[in-house]
Amino acid sequence: QAQLEESGGGLVQAGGSLTLSCASSLLNLDTLTVAWFRQAPGKERERMACIWPDANTYYADSVKGRFAISRDNAKNTVYLHMNSLKPEDTAVYFCAADRAPYCSNDGSGVDYWGEGTLVTVSS
Repeated sequence: QAQLEESGGGLVQAGGSLTLSCASSLLNLDTLTVAWFRQAPGKERERMACIWPDANTYYADSVKGRFAISRDNAKNTVYLHMNSLKPEDTAVYFCAADRAPYCSNDGSGVDYWGEGTLVTVSS
């Protein structure tokens, strides 16, 4: 059983929006550094955004201004709000969490992973 569970993926037209959720029934996400990664077919895993327990955030240049990561500690959930979606955003999106205050740039050493949710953006 994965310690993290993603939801919210689906099919959307270019220019549309989706919000992904990352929840856990086993972990207290408010104490962890949580990141969103994505992996498109034939491409390497790519870090999209991170949020630290103090709510500081990081965004990859490719999504800065379009994506926003946030926490709802009462719901033990981290969100990735995605706007102005492009066909090149099509990928499987993974939630990852780390006990250390470190946001891995390639996912190596991450403590916990979800199984991913597919986002497909049609042109």
